[in-house]
Amino acid sequence: MKEFRGLRIHADRTGLETLTLDALSPGEVVIRVQWSGINYKDALAGTRTAPIVRRPPLVGGIDLAGVVEHSDVAEFQPGQAVLVTGCGLSETRDGGYAQFARVPASGVVPLPAKLGAREAMALGTAGFAAALAVMQLEHNGLVPGSGPVAVSGATGGVGSLAIDMLAAKGHEVVALTRKADAEAYLKSLGAGSVMAMDTGLAQRPLEAERWAGAVDNVGGALLSGLLRSTRMGGSVAAVGLAGSGDLSVSLMPFLLRGVNLLGVNSAATARPRRLEVWRRIGSDLLPRHLERIVTRTITLDQLPEVFPGYLAGSVQGRTLVRIDEH
Repeated sequence: MKEFRGLRIHADRTGLETLTLDALSPGEVVIRVQWSGINYKDALAGTRTAPIVRRPPLVGGIDLAGVVEHSDVAEFQPGQAVLVTGCGLSETRDGGYAQFARVPASGVVPLPAKLGAREAMALGTAGFAAALAVMQLEHNGLVPGSGPVAVSGATGGVGSLAIDMLAAKGHEVVALTRKADAEAYLKSLGAGSVMAMDTGLAQRPLEAERWAGAVDNVGGALLSGLLRSTRMGGSVAAVGLAGSGDLSVSLMPFLLRGVNLLGVNSAATARPRRLEVWRRIGSDLLPRHLERIVTRTITLDQLPEVFPGYLAGSVQGRTLVRIDEH
C-alpha cells in the first residue's frame, strides 16, 4: 500500500506523519497534491489555537491543487489538473498538507486555463475570498468611479489580492495597514494611497461619508469605523476577523445611509457559485501582480515553524507550500 507524508493535526499535537490512502477521509476523487498555501485559518488549526479541526486527527490545509490520481465519477479523469479550497478541508475532512488527498467530487474545481497548480495556490482561499468580496460589492452597485474603496488588513493574502483585483478593474483603492514600511509594496499592487489602519475611527454613530465600498479583513472596531464612514448606499464586505470577531455599531449607517454589510463565506460556497468565482478569477479578476504577492515558498517540513507569524500578524502576502517533493 502506497505510503506518503502529511501534516496531521491531533487534539494535543501537530506533526508530520506517514499515511496511506486508507487513513484519509472518504471521497470520490483522489488527488496527487502538488501545491498548497497558508491562510490565517490554517495557522489557527495547526497551532490548535482555535477549534478549526472538528474531527481530529485530520491532515491540515484548507487548500490544495494537483492532478487527479483516481476518480469514481466521469466528470474528473486521471491526469486532470484540479483544485479544492474550503469544502470542509482541515475541518471535517483531511486537507491539502499531504502528498495525496481524497475529496468529494462536489468540492473539486477544474483548474482555470490561465492558471497552473502553483498559481492557483498563490490565490487559494485568499484569492477566492477576495474575488467573492469584489463580486458581492459589484452586485450591490460598486462600479469604477463610484469613489474610494478601502481594503483593511491590506498586506495579508486577502487584502493584497483584493487590492490587485480592484485596481485592475479601475477602482480607486485605499490600503489600510498598521505596517509603516508596507507603502511601496501596497502601491506596487495598485493602491492609490496608504493609510494607518486606525485613521479616523472616532466613536460616533456616523462619520463623514468617505468610502464607496470596502473589503474588511480585521473586524471589530475597524469594521465598525468603516461602516460608519461609508457613503450613502455603499457596501462593506466582511471577509475576516484577524482583529476581533465582535462588532459594535449603531444602526444609523444602515437606517440613514442604507449601508450594506456583506458577509463573505468562502468555505461553504455552493458549487455553481464556486465555479463562477473561479471562472472570474481565471479571466477579468486574475491579479496582475501575483508573483509579487507570493513572498516565500516552503516545504511540508517547514510548516509548523511559520504558523506563529500568521497569528502575530507579521506575514506579508502569500506563502506557498510545495507538497510534491519530486
